[in-house]
Amino acid sequence: MLFKTLINHPADWMQGAGPHSEIVMTSRVRLARNLRGFPFPGYSQEHQRHELLKLARPSVDALPEMKDGYSEDYAKLSKIRKQVLVERHLVSREHAARANGCAVVVDRKQNLSIMINEEDHFRIQGIRPGLNLRSAWQLVDKVDTELEAALPYAYDEKLGYLTACPTNLGTGMRASVMLHLPALALTDQINPVIKAVGKIGLAVRGLYGEGTEALGNLFQISNQHTLGEKESEIISQIEKVIERVISSENNARQKLVEDNPTMLNDQVGRAFAILRYAHILTSKEALNLLSMLRLGADLDLVPNCDRSLLDMLLLEIQPAHLQLRAARELTPEERDVRRAEITRARLQSLNGPSNVSNNQPPPVAPAPETDDE
Repeated sequence: MLFKTLINHPADWMQGAGPHSEIVMTSRVRLARNLRGFPFPGYSQEHQRHELLKLARPSVDALPEMKDGYSEDYAKLSKIRKQVLVERHLVSREHAARANGCAVVVDRKQNLSIMINEEDHFRIQGIRPGLNLRSAWQLVDKVDTELEAALPYAYDEKLGYLTACPTNLGTGMRASVMLHLPALALTDQINPVIKAVGKIGLAVRGLYGEGTEALGNLFQISNQHTLGEKESEIISQIEKVIERVISSENNARQKLVEDNPTMLNDQVGRAFAILRYAHILTSKEALNLLSMLRLGADLDLVPNCDRSLLDMLLLEIQPAHLQLRAARELTPEERDVRRAEITRARLQSLNGPSNVSNNQPPPVAPAPETDDE
């Protein structure tokens, strides 16, 4: 599969509906694996990474799940193309920053991706729409079993799978969900929720993982430790926490509808108006406004608004996607203008909140009659 083909076909999780998909956008499971006889990538020399890549990549490419997929050596990928893969959550920011001796393999539906020579020799990732951690786990578990039969994994009877970072020892599994929590943010409940999640040993991160900001009210929640825990136990623990967060977000949404409908409609209406008519949009502003519009769509405040349209737009307006589409590097100012152009075009067919037409101003109430006599 060519890079162009990969990008022109939306991933299943971008347009699919899963359990609680109005709040849980995606579920991901990632496995860290290493091979015996090779130093971890962070401690290896360039020729050692190339040797491992030469040994391992044919086995990854030969996986049945990767038939007709996308496989590329990073030395052949431009900076913008690597960043597009980051924005699609197919590779990590850390992996995209690497070059020689690194590669990525992605299945045709973009449910599976395998990074070679990231922090570990392999990072095997499965991603599904909605709260679907068990489905994501089944995807990566099958591929992991197939690779382990073909390659000499680094494994210890007491410690489990050996990894570059001690926190990944054991199962080597990191399970995470991406949540959209605008109502908790609007009602000033988001910080207490984040603190409560952190107290029980889970990590809360931003849009692109560790060290990134929670733009657009999007938060990643994941496990932090894997040693001494079974995969099923980790998934069950996260599911229980996520179900409580979902309940809190739903309660906050209901409270907004019942107790503060004017503020809610104002937030959604302002977001729609700016997105629909603005000619300059920064990335941060666009994400935050799309968050409000998505909330409006979920609460039926914006009629006939398909949530998948907004989710796709979240990707299309990212910096690397904009530059890929323009076929050149863009200045920040140029990106802001193109982001607004694309957003206006995508939302052109939508009617605004309260069924107000995009093309006609709202009706003006007649002036009160006066008594001239």
